[in-house]
Amino acid sequence: MRALKIAGSAVAAVIVVLALLAIVGIPSGFLTSAIQARVERDTGYRLTIAGATKVGVWPSLNVTLNDVTLQDPKDRDGTSRLTVGSVQADVTLGSVWSGHPQVTELVITRPVLHVPLLRERTGPLAPSRSPAPASGEPDATTPIIERVRVADGAVEFSNLRDRVNTRIDGINANAVMSDDRKIKITGSAKSGEQTLTFDIDATAPAHPGERQNIPVELKLKAPGALQAPLSAKAEVRLNGAVVMINGVSGTLGDGAFNGWAAADLSSKPLIKLDLDFQRLDVAGAAKGGASPAQGPQNSWSNTTIDLTGLNYVDVQARISAAEINIGEAHIAPAAIDGALAAGVLKARFANLGAYGGQASGDLIVDASMGSPTYTLQSDLAGVRALPLLRSAANFDKLDGKLQAKLALRSAGNSQRAIMSNLDGTVFAVFQDSAIRGLNVAQMIRSLTSGTLSGWQEGKEQTTDLTQLGASFRVEKGQATTSDLNLVGPLVKMTGAGTVDLGAQTLAFRVEPKLVLTTEGQGRASDPVGLGIPVVIDGPWAEPRIYPDMQGILDNPDAAYAKLKEMGKGLFGGNGSGLGGLGGLLGGGQDSDTNGGGNSSNPLGGTLGDTIGNLLQQGLGRSQGTGQGRSIPAPGSPAPTSPSPPAPNDSAPPPPQDSPAMNDVLRQLFNR
Repeated sequence: MRALKIAGSAVAAVIVVLALLAIVGIPSGFLTSAIQARVERDTGYRLTIAGATKVGVWPSLNVTLNDVTLQDPKDRDGTSRLTVGSVQADVTLGSVWSGHPQVTELVITRPVLHVPLLRERTGPLAPSRSPAPASGEPDATTPIIERVRVADGAVEFSNLRDRVNTRIDGINANAVMSDDRKIKITGSAKSGEQTLTFDIDATAPAHPGERQNIPVELKLKAPGALQAPLSAKAEVRLNGAVVMINGVSGTLGDGAFNGWAAADLSSKPLIKLDLDFQRLDVAGAAKGGASPAQGPQNSWSNTTIDLTGLNYVDVQARISAAEINIGEAHIAPAAIDGALAAGVLKARFANLGAYGGQASGDLIVDASMGSPTYTLQSDLAGVRALPLLRSAANFDKLDGKLQAKLALRSAGNSQRAIMSNLDGTVFAVFQDSAIRGLNVAQMIRSLTSGTLSGWQEGKEQTTDLTQLGASFRVEKGQATTSDLNLVGPLVKMTGAGTVDLGAQTLAFRVEPKLVLTTEGQGRASDPVGLGIPVVIDGPWAEPRIYPDMQGILDNPDAAYAKLKEMGKGLFGGNGSGLGGLGGLLGGGQDSDTNGGGNSSNPLGGTLGDTIGNLLQQGLGRSQGTGQGRSIPAPGSPAPTSPSPPAPNDSAPPPPQDSPAMNDVLRQLFNR
């Protein structure tokens, strides 16, 4: 009876202890040293457990470690480490008794992987590892893990010298391993405002070890960087710190790709890859970006372009594609060889298929200093201008075949800074081209009635051009030319000026000429000049266009001679065509009173009315509906009343500083 009482008391005590253990857990600080020794023996990394270690028995046997740090003992500054808020392992009791631990679930909460960003490649910090079993069989004491769950994880990249610190946050993942060694990993993460989701399927080797191929399937969605979901298959092989990815194949959206890649992660990452895409769509930066207070909607953005990350990875790559779309830019086909080392990116492209033509050249981006610098050498041949200019500068007025040579360099951390700091040279020729939405001849004629604001656009209007060419010298964002030359069937224009690329403004002085026959520029006589240079200045989206009156009224004889020369071109050297001026150019006047006008003449408008009447006044004659006013010779009295001269009279030349001529010019240009 006594023995039964002792046994009963012992059982009761055990029941009470087990009940307490189920509620509060077992303080198991004595396990810490054993766990630390086992981890360092198997991996070579030092495990520090700063928080409590507990063993619980409810709802299942579990071990919880709090405030855990794992790091390489050779890394003295501790920049490369893994910190974990807590690690909980649920273990089956039978596997513990058998000596083959089986973890049903491993929960890792708030892990943060700290990765140092290195500017230079150094020797590997690979820790010493215990040799693998000679037979290749796994260690019997290695725990089997069925499920791993990561909650609220992060990866932090930092460089103390450069004061760089960036993170990938919100890492949540679930990994499940089945009995047939199939591993499935699903999860999501967030970098800044960009989110990504991933889905990985892999098959673990029967005998874990290095240099074994692991089949992997990946599905990735990254809307901020990729225009479409990515799906890929590959064979992954681990060789120490080197990851080799062979037999890559997959799709990006509905375009297939294939190739290979490798990454050496022993210190500063070195990535090598060779990929060929059927179609590569890359999300482009938003155009504009300036707030209303900063300027027009299409002004350059002041948003910082951060290229610091180019200093912390080395890359050797070849990317080829049947078609590449970067934002609105379209290239087909494309082959680009690139190398990134020490923060300097060098890319070479040859015979890129760009908008119906070809582009070749070299691009160098140096981000090793505080402000990145850019150097571009490029030749364009037969490129269609309209889609190129539309995608590059949101300019859709000029079409044609473009031949160009560019040698440019710049520096800056934003679009505006890059455009404002441009230096170099540009030579461009547009052939068999057209100005869309604009009628240059009509615009020139409209200058006789006043200043124009903007390009006088019309959806149905077009100016055909045989050639448009210019060479520019670019200094601090100011592109200056002295040889602008525009030639078309009905218009010709030469000029010089400056384009302020940073401020997006124009400052040009041009000499326009009109051709009044369908024979165009090929006729024997010269085109007819407007007589006065034209100024184009202001924002390039909506500039002011007006005649340049500077100095004209100071020398009226020269101005009159120019107008008379213009009259000869318009109406013949003997002036016999003056009577038909209104009909030829006036378009809307009565043919009986103006020498038989033709309202269908493409050069109809106010130019004929204005110049015709004023030339008749300047020549002292009367034709059609207008009555001329004779300009008296010096010292002679003014006529008492205007009277038409004889038909064969010639107009006398105006006297020096004639007030009447000044008045004529003021009337002509509405000044």
